[in-house]
Amino acid sequence: MNEKDFVVLMAEDDEHDVIATRRAWKTNKMANPLYIVKDGEECLDYLYRRGAYGDPVSSPSPGILLLDINMPKMDGLETLKAIRDSREFRQLPVIMLTTSQAEEDRIKSYSLGANAYIVKPIGFDNFSEAIRTINLFWKLVELPGGNR
Repeated sequence: MNEKDFVVLMAEDDEHDVIATRRAWKTNKMANPLYIVKDGEECLDYLYRRGAYGDPVSSPSPGILLLDINMPKMDGLETLKAIRDSREFRQLPVIMLTTSQAEEDRIKSYSLGANAYIVKPIGFDNFSEAIRTINLFWKLVELPGGNR
């Protein structure tokens, strides 16, 4: 895998958004492997390699996290706080990718250390282009060394 072909972890509970993301990945021929978890607790299990995610081969460290806000068990803001409070993952680039247009969610996301806040565009073509642009941007920037 090329050093710019980092793993992307997505925490998303909405099956339609997961399907759209996988379709956008395929449509845009993205080389970056995409791994999906369904809530904040599962996201932290993946990052810390707990339970079903104990094998580093099947759960490689992500270079970027796409994090939804509205999820069951542990929402995206709680998950972001836990990530930023940890020594291991405080530098992991986190993009809030959400339907929430609430100003308080945007402010809280940035105050907790989100690298970006993107409201999911409506319609597959717009969503696919947003996913492609996110991926292209992060391929151009230098990621922290431990997250590839």
